[in-house]
Amino acid sequence: MTEAKISSARMIARLLLLAAAMLFALGTWWAVSGWRDWREGTAPQTAGAASLPLAGLAIFLGWRAWDGWQKSYDPQTVVAASLQGLQEQNVLVPFTARYVAVVTSTQSRLGLEAKKTLIMPGTVRYEVDLAKLKPADLDWDAANNALTVILPPLRLAGPEIDIDAISEYRDGLILLTLTDAEQALDAANRKAGQAELIKQARGDTPMRLAENAARTAIEQSFAMPLKAAGIDAKVTARFKR
Repeated sequence: MTEAKISSARMIARLLLLAAAMLFALGTWWAVSGWRDWREGTAPQTAGAASLPLAGLAIFLGWRAWDGWQKSYDPQTVVAASLQGLQEQNVLVPFTARYVAVVTSTQSRLGLEAKKTLIMPGTVRYEVDLAKLKPADLDWDAANNALTVILPPLRLAGPEIDIDAISEYRDGLILLTLTDAEQALDAANRKAGQAELIKQARGDTPMRLAENAARTAIEQSFAMPLKAAGIDAKVTARFKR
């Protein structure tokens, strides 16, 4: 995918956005002007006539972008525009999951023993760093109308601990009362609990579900603009290994 394709796609996107913004501004101005004219008893045609140049410019920009899209832009340009849109999203979160860690730590001192069990729920997000998706990761097969997208590896964000849902159980009250064993047990449990949540999140099943969700989202992000441009293409996304 060349920089020229990306530059052309950016120009199309900017023209369409500019046209949409001008039409929105026109509608707002027309409504406000019409309301003011009604309040003042002025003929309502004044606002409409004054806004005709703005409407004409917006229509021209929209037509220019659409005409260029229909006549001048090949599939690679459509793909380049889709890539830019994804890069601007920065991060894709195709999947989130909630896990529960159950960990126990033990301390022995002065011939006494104490232990605490922590039940800690947490949520992990599965993310794709779209900023790492580059033109070189896209392969357009013109002969078969097929696009292959190589995705950067999934990354895990979190866990975000549900503080209100944490439960604790303890045993060995004498040692916990007379020493700082409880603080040591709490620190050990928190560290072990977070590690357990990440371990669960990296399991085969959730990773497979997250990757499938990410592939589907990316494939649709490229396939839908191609279809809108009248191009029936097969899009396949897979992860870089």
